[in-house]
Amino acid sequence: MPFNETMLSDDERQMIENIRQREGLESIDQALEWLVKTAVRNGARRITGRGRALYAVGGKTKPCE
Repeated sequence: MPFNETMLSDDERQMIENIRQREGLESIDQALEWLVKTAVRNGARRITGRGRALYAVGGKTKPCE
């Protein structure tokens, strides 16, 4: 995954630190990733009305005809 540097204000850093502690995450980076995934899931749910997987899902082994 590419590295992106994120600039945070003191207030933003404190909010993310609170989320990190609440969710039991090890780092600020994990908390930021958790926030992004949560936002994507919620957005997909609003658009489609259903939850969507954010990971590779195995499918049929033979191609569709």
